[in-house]
Amino acid sequence: MSKKSTAAAEVSGQTRTFALQKIYLKDCSFESPNAPAIYTEQWNPNIQLNMHTTSSVVGENAHEVVLHTTLEAKLGDKIALLIEVQQAGIFEIVDASEEELKLLLACRCAEMLYPFSRQIISDLATQGGFPQLLLQPMDFEELFAQANAAGQAKTKTETKTKTE
Repeated sequence: MSKKSTAAAEVSGQTRTFALQKIYLKDCSFESPNAPAIYTEQWNPNIQLNMHTTSSVVGENAHEVVLHTTLEAKLGDKIALLIEVQQAGIFEIVDASEEELKLLLACRCAEMLYPFSRQIISDLATQGGFPQLLLQPMDFEELFAQANAAGQAKTKTETKTKTE
């Protein structure tokens, strides 16, 4: 939902809401299985980046979305580094249609979480003794559309209700 659609919903008397309530690092892993020998090689890695999201209901109008990001950098056939990040957020979503909800959970939430994942990956690579990794921005809506067209959407929606 864009700011315009949210404002229009409020004017018409509806209470549409899409808001980030909490952001947090759920899980993180760094591996450099070929260190220290890998540091003597020319740094020209082949980088593979894989991402997908999962979501679950954690309360009334509250959804946890987790952006799972795995980066593998290889020098030839040797793994230089492997970084896995699960960046999560709690989002309040009110009065969204089923189709809007699917798009919000898969795309908009991922767009909000991705910069945090990028920063963590860059920091871990640098702290691990490697040059800074600068991941490019992603168009999650386009990626989601391509995955849907191919019938391979990586977004998983799980229904879990948090009870206290």
